[in-house]
Amino acid sequence: MDKSRRAASAALAFGLTGAALPGVLWAAGDEFPNRPITFLVPQAAGGSTDTLAREIGRRLGDALGQSVVVDNRAGANGLIGCEIVAKSKPDGYMLLIGGTGTMAINQHIYAKMPYDPVASFVPVAMFGYSTSVLVVHPSVTAKTIGELIAQAKAQPGAFKYASAGVGSSPHLTAEMFRQMTGVEVLHVPYKGSTPGVFATVSGETQFMFTGVASAAQQIKGGRLKALSISGAKRAAALPDVPTASESGLPGFEADFWIGLFAPAGTPAAVVARLNTEVNKILNSQPIKDKFLNSGVDGLAATPEQFRTILNKDIERWAKTVKSAGLKGE
Repeated sequence: MDKSRRAASAALAFGLTGAALPGVLWAAGDEFPNRPITFLVPQAAGGSTDTLAREIGRRLGDALGQSVVVDNRAGANGLIGCEIVAKSKPDGYMLLIGGTGTMAINQHIYAKMPYDPVASFVPVAMFGYSTSVLVVHPSVTAKTIGELIAQAKAQPGAFKYASAGVGSSPHLTAEMFRQMTGVEVLHVPYKGSTPGVFATVSGETQFMFTGVASAAQQIKGGRLKALSISGAKRAAALPDVPTASESGLPGFEADFWIGLFAPAGTPAAVVARLNTEVNKILNSQPIKDKFLNSGVDGLAATPEQFRTILNKDIERWAKTVKSAGLKGE
């Protein structure tokens, strides 16, 4: 065999074997990222999900040497934003900040979904679990969740509560509250947690369950009154606010996770790189402190562990949604 043929054969052999080697597959991702990355948040700016996205995004950008841009696409309870990412190019540059509501609950509410939470995405990294706080307008005289229950029962239909949309985390938390207590309250959905919080601040609605980060400043400024924390323990950012179990509703707990997703088909090497960097951020003391003060419990997990959590929550919330009879428009 002459030299040219031997060279050609060697090149072909390397190409065939190299294509099957993880190290060579990673070569395509070695250049990632070489341009800015977008975190698409399917909620309005200012909410707890948006706050987490910006905090993680800034630090991830520093770690990767490329900026991370946060793009808020609120509407339709997250369906609009999720669809955009699901249909985007699977190269790691357009990522979704998904939560329990958009990824584990929506499919049980809407008959027609523009995306499949499992088939359309690959879980990249968990951020953590967000604790909710029950806030009321200052005109509401109740000082505990127990007193709010008593007042709502005494005035059926008189209290209105805000949410971030049908099937959103605030809505499902309030629905769980309604089911456990038997109160008759009116649901007023908004396009995101921030508009819902402001509606409660203005008195358009009387109460809301929302992320601690979304309402902390309003609470500290006296524009909202905090009655209870919906998690199993008190929030570091609001240490004087008791849990629901402590203040009149034993056994009431509702925590929701937030995490990073990529379109299905995104190279495994890119997913692995993003997962590694996000987990480093979550394990750093500065982010632990920030999360703690925001009512968030950070949770570093592998993509596989994250998918297991997603699948379990899809099954768990199916029962809650069915019991509530929730149907999206």
